Amino acid sequence: MNWSKWIRQIHRWLAIGFTVTVLVTFVALAQDEPVVWVSYVPLLPLVLLLITGLYLFVLPHFTRWRGGRRTATTR
Repeated sequence: MNWSKWIRQIHRWLAIGFTVTVLVTFVALAQDEPVVWVSYVPLLPLVLLLITGLYLFVLPHFTRWRGGRRTATTR
């Protein structure tokens, strides 16, 4: 499996983990005496989702740019 497929798979699992942490946060904050620090738990998967998502967003543009440069130098 190449690097892009690994990133895509990690991004999918992070999305599942982020969804679970958000649901747990909603349940924890709905208690009679909510623990405030629980609201920060989804931030780690969210930051990792941002990083992998930006990579996946830029990847097609980068490969197109890189491929275009290669053909320009071979002429």
